[in-house]
Amino acid sequence: MNPVDEAAQYLRAHLPSLPETGIVLGSGLGAFADAVEDSTVIPYRDIPHWPASTAVGHPGKLVAGRIAGRSVAVLAGRAHLYEGYTPQQATFAIRVLGVLGVGSLILTNAAGGINPAYRPGDLVLLSDHINLQGSNPLAGPNHDAWGERFPGMTFAYHPPYREIAQRCAAGLGFVLQNGIYAGLLGPSYETPAEIRYLRAIGADLVGMSTVAEVIVAVHMRMKVLAISCVTNMAAGMLNQELDHQEVLATGRANAERFEQLLRSIVAHLHD
Repeated sequence: MNPVDEAAQYLRAHLPSLPETGIVLGSGLGAFADAVEDSTVIPYRDIPHWPASTAVGHPGKLVAGRIAGRSVAVLAGRAHLYEGYTPQQATFAIRVLGVLGVGSLILTNAAGGINPAYRPGDLVLLSDHINLQGSNPLAGPNHDAWGERFPGMTFAYHPPYREIAQRCAAGLGFVLQNGIYAGLLGPSYETPAEIRYLRAIGADLVGMSTVAEVIVAVHMRMKVLAISCVTNMAAGMLNQELDHQEVLATGRANAERFEQLLRSIVAHLHD
């Protein structure tokens, strides 16, 4: 049995029901896991082959239960390439969710704002991405049972889900920005020159996650929605140094609004 199937088998045996929606929480956003009702909490260390989350602000646990009456699996913490994981390890959780039958995936992250119209605390709905991480999680032999060799990425960010998210934000009385996410390797933050380059090629946001997860989710025919919290303006946008504690603090400060939005989206995702 391969490691993905082994992890999925373990979760089938330990979860009271299989989730229909997966939610991945980014830096400083882990509090949403506490909102899951009838929850079953499984630390990542207990799941066979599951990579540990070592980044600050990533608790490292799977919380399964119900949000707005829907069956969900919330991942409080993710694995990053900059932690030394391979692209396959960094997307292991997404593979397992796909094998469990999860058809809808909501990804969240903390990101640096490049678009000058953004402000720290803005929530941005991703419409596309630019992969500058130097790798692709689909490289190597293709597992045909998971997906086709050359999956298309034109509609990677499922347009109907984006429409639902916009309606939910409007219903809560705030504007959900739209943007293109540039994924870089990290862990160092970008230089001002790199940010000028990213802006020139069309990026609105920059971060160190999400892109590989989206590629794998699309490969496994999952419908993807992704939302960034602008936790800081990127290097050179303001005359100050970047600080990871600022990233975490901004994420926490906006956690309640983010939680309201996610709850509303989950409630309407399968209408």
